[in-house]
Amino acid sequence: MPASPHPSLTAALLAWYDRHHRELPWRVSPRQRAEGIKADPYHIWLSEVMLQQTTVQAVKPYFLKFLSLWPTVNDLAAAPVDDVMAAWAGLGYYARARNLKKCAEAVAADHAGVFPDTEDGLRALPGIGDYTSAAVAAIAFDRPAAVMDGNVERVISRLYAISDPLPGSKPAMKAKVKALTPTERPGDFAQAMMDLGATICTPKRPVCALCPFNGDCLALKHHDPQNFPVKAAKKEKPVRQGAAFVAVSADGNILLRRRIDSGLLGGMTEVPTTAWTARLDGGISRDDAPFTADWQMAGVVTHVFTHFELRLTVFRTRVETEKEAGGWWHAVTDLETQALPTVMKKAITQAIPLAFAPG
Repeated sequence: MPASPHPSLTAALLAWYDRHHRELPWRVSPRQRAEGIKADPYHIWLSEVMLQQTTVQAVKPYFLKFLSLWPTVNDLAAAPVDDVMAAWAGLGYYARARNLKKCAEAVAADHAGVFPDTEDGLRALPGIGDYTSAAVAAIAFDRPAAVMDGNVERVISRLYAISDPLPGSKPAMKAKVKALTPTERPGDFAQAMMDLGATICTPKRPVCALCPFNGDCLALKHHDPQNFPVKAAKKEKPVRQGAAFVAVSADGNILLRRRIDSGLLGGMTEVPTTAWTARLDGGISRDDAPFTADWQMAGVVTHVFTHFELRLTVFRTRVETEKEAGGWWHAVTDLETQALPTVMKKAITQAIPLAFAPG
């Protein structure tokens, strides 16, 4: 029996996980663990950074692409930062990619390519906070760390019918997770909680009849589980405006430039835009273009960031001679090699509908 203050709950969850765990490219299954195969800390760290605010299905191809390009943390540390940003493009939350590179460099330079095996040691690395340090410590090194992501919050809030709204209820939830976490198989326990939330204890229409906690779940006994977790009322997102300028030369090249390293989309590639931010509008006129030309309005694209909505008025032009405009000209037919975030792909597609057509 796993060592836990709640052995019946822990044992029931681990038994469920042994039968129903998801097969994931970074995961070592219970059967593999029983055969002595250990999780690769590099794989766990890489996947956990990618999974922050991103779905498993979206992450899988990126994870496999990164491993094909950089099989070890030392390989990633030695990679040009522009190559890393380009490989990350489309996954969103680009500060994660910058921190990923910094963390790999620290592991390579300061730890001889070996990840620290404790929460404290991991938390001291660049870009690793409380959640990632706990997840890597538990899953990669079997440390009894309390791991709590959105899936686990949902399971815990329903199991104990925690009525205080998020985010204020997080400390109480984490205390419950810590109390449940066993000293044996804590990594499997952490992954089991995530899998339970992702496949059974889902936000809508949870499959309570198949849940290993259904006999103890207070939300199921006394409430509607879908009412948990309780969330504070969302504030309406502000709308910001700006303009994007898509210039194509007679040779079929598009004008691109690199954003500054700090701030939103830092270090990523873009078409020239006005100086919009999460707090301030940018210009929306053709007068804001990077050079004088026959700029024609191509439409408006909308992109929703975490804290605001951006509406970009897109202008396009065709020039015979490639202008010096603080960037570089790159073939329209080869844009997939560039570190273009989704919002910039939208702007380019608005101006050049087939720029990202398959094949």
